[in-house]
Amino acid sequence: MTNLFDLSGKTALVTGASGGLGRHFALTLAKAGAHVAVAARREDKVAAVVAEITEAGGKGLAISLDVADQGSVAAAFDAIEATAGSVDIIVNNAGVAARDSALDMSEETFDWVMDTNLKGVWNVAQAGAQRMAKAGNGGSIINIASILGIRVAKGVSAYAVSKAAVVQMTKALALEWARYKIRVNGIAPGYFVTDINREFLASEAGQEIVERIPQRRTGNPVDLEGPLLLLASDAGAYMTGSVIPVDGGHVNNSV
Repeated sequence: MTNLFDLSGKTALVTGASGGLGRHFALTLAKAGAHVAVAARREDKVAAVVAEITEAGGKGLAISLDVADQGSVAAAFDAIEATAGSVDIIVNNAGVAARDSALDMSEETFDWVMDTNLKGVWNVAQAGAQRMAKAGNGGSIINIASILGIRVAKGVSAYAVSKAAVVQMTKALALEWARYKIRVNGIAPGYFVTDINREFLASEAGQEIVERIPQRRTGNPVDLEGPLLLLASDAGAYMTGSVIPVDGGHVNNSV
């Protein structure tokens, strides 16, 4: 039986891949056979992830990338194409968060969140789609949203707004780019422990949130592997415009 999740011969780009979930996405795609461009601003960090990939027998490429800078995005795609060929899979994972009151948030903080979480996703998706359309082979773009783009929580207004925009962007781009055989889908993780939220989830307020998750736990990176491979591979060939919550049932819990 054909392995629908096999990514052999495919080239993938993962942004924000220097650590956390991005690192895990890169390792997962490489294990499935893809040649993975590991991208982030910290060159030493992405080089370490590439070393993990190659030590495990996979193929990786370290790419310096600032998603908020269109010139940096274009240069990254040029570098990937020169080494690994056209990009078939994009995981738009780069993101930042700021815990601040909406009354007190500065313009600088708001812009910082939007530039990475919204503009950055747009820049990478658009540049990738332009090249996919020109190559004529289609591809898969996976935007990493959040359940806070579907439901909200206090103290993270800019983050929630940015991720809600990513959810709607995913649907809009899927509609426009289906004619080019480009699928655009999203994953909306619930609470996974990362460097962004580690301190908060360990706090009393964070533990109260975990107690409201129907499965009574935060997610493990392995919980995202199935949805990621579904959307990246031929297993999800008839899926576009979908945003999949992976959250232990949290988004459906109104408590």
